[in-house]
Amino acid sequence: MLLQELFDSISEKQIWGRRGTQTVRKYRCTSGMRKGRIVATAAQCFAAPNIKARISMKRTRAKIGRRMMRKAQRTRRTNPASRRLKALNK
Repeated sequence: MLLQELFDSISEKQIWGRRGTQTVRKYRCTSGMRKGRIVATAAQCFAAPNIKARISMKRTRAKIGRRMMRKAQRTRRTNPASRRLKALNK
């Protein structure tokens, strides 16, 4: 018996997300290792971690984390698609 058979409803919340300049449906993980993270498919919430990607991101954040954060904040403030998402997900 699989866990999927026990739980027939998806507990992940559907939200609007951005892929480039397009607005698409995404999922916010409510449990698992990626709790609180926004992912493209509900299955990603319980996927095995990619250790190599995790280590490289840790290194990148250590080097340019503050710059990445400022750039992301500016995008969320100014990009029309991001502004639309803010209203849609309220």
